[in-house]
Amino acid sequence: MVWTRAAYPALVEVARRYHAVISYPDLAEAVQEASGVRTRINQRHWIGKVLALVIREAHRRGDPPLTALVVHATDGKVGPGYQEVLAVAGQPPVAAEMDREQHAAAARLACYRHFAADLPADGGTPALAPRLRASVERKAAVAAPPRPPAICPSCFLELPATRVCDSCGATVAP
Repeated sequence: MVWTRAAYPALVEVARRYHAVISYPDLAEAVQEASGVRTRINQRHWIGKVLALVIREAHRRGDPPLTALVVHATDGKVGPGYQEVLAVAGQPPVAAEMDREQHAAAARLACYRHFAADLPADGGTPALAPRLRASVERKAAVAAPPRPPAICPSCFLELPATRVCDSCGATVAP
């Protein structure tokens, strides 16, 4: 397929830049531009088939799974078709979404190590796609702060878990 032949070098180009990723729409545009074959059909209806062929070609060549570099523009996650990477490699599917994202991060690092020239001296580290990483960090930052300890209104000492003061016996409601 002409789009697969165009997608492979486009993904290799992304893999040359440490921690770079490409969105599905951007890859679809790059594939159409490079191949000269355009469609008005939304990329959601055909890009998965192109990526499935790229997965098989990368496996045949002994290259890391380049499709790990392709993420959703909205949330920075790999699509459900990423399970095909595991299937082709003879690995079981990964059910939990964040486990799949961690697997994809490790696969991206393998891509960078294979193709990139700008790796850090330590060889690099796996990383979530920038948009997903930012979302995870935001959620962690807004997580409920720890509840302040209960204080005895008489002794001003921190109460044990029983909420009964060991010093004066006062009880504080939860």
